[in-house]
Amino acid sequence: MAVSNNIIATVNFIALICSIPIIFTGIWLASKPDNHCIRSLPWPIVFIGVLFLLLALTGFIGAYWNKQGLLALYLFCNAALIVTGIILLILAYIVTHPSGAYSVPGRVYDEYRYMGYSEWLRDHITDPENWGSIKACLAASSVCKKMVWDSYTAPQFFASRISSLQSGCCKPPTVCGYQYVNPITWINPTNPMGDVDCILWNNDPNQLCYNCDSCKAGVLGNLRREWKEANIILIIAVIALICLYLIAFSAYKNTQKTESKK
Repeated sequence: MAVSNNIIATVNFIALICSIPIIFTGIWLASKPDNHCIRSLPWPIVFIGVLFLLLALTGFIGAYWNKQGLLALYLFCNAALIVTGIILLILAYIVTHPSGAYSVPGRVYDEYRYMGYSEWLRDHITDPENWGSIKACLAASSVCKKMVWDSYTAPQFFASRISSLQSGCCKPPTVCGYQYVNPITWINPTNPMGDVDCILWNNDPNQLCYNCDSCKAGVLGNLRREWKEANIILIIAVIALICLYLIAFSAYKNTQKTESKK
């Protein structure tokens, strides 16, 4: 096997190993309780990992057994994946950049405004067709119920760092002026017309604020945070693909020149 092919085979063997953590990252995201109700979130990461694995495997086989046609296919697919990855990064940034989070005086946690998120997220994630199943899943989950297990006093709760899901779905908006009883029980609002969600709040554990816009905003806030983390993986993958492509293309050209001189 030529030196150039050795280089390509070695680099792609390393890439093959590196694709495994990407796949497991997607599976890990799928297993997180916060993502349990949005099944579509982790699978793009798993898909990227699988493509990365298949690409590296193609390059390794092509180089190790000196299959020039397979190496050419590998270079083409690598270039296509680089372009696709860059496009995905740009689109992900545009979609996830707007944030509906805002701070509330006297509270450590943020609250969330539904209209603060991108129209694409609102239309594709929390549209009526999807929201019914997401809402039912949230009600059946322990996202809100586990807050009661911690036995917060009011000052402790106001000083806690709860998740966007818990902030939006498990309690009424602060502007409503509800009095705290426990994290999912609130009574006697002093400003019931302060927000449309104020009249939607219900102390029934199966209802809470699952019908509120603030809950939809909390779901989108959680999704945005997870995708910001996922984008880091995508950036690393794109950089790795560019490095692989440059090394493989240079080695492939050297192989072609060597064979042309024979």
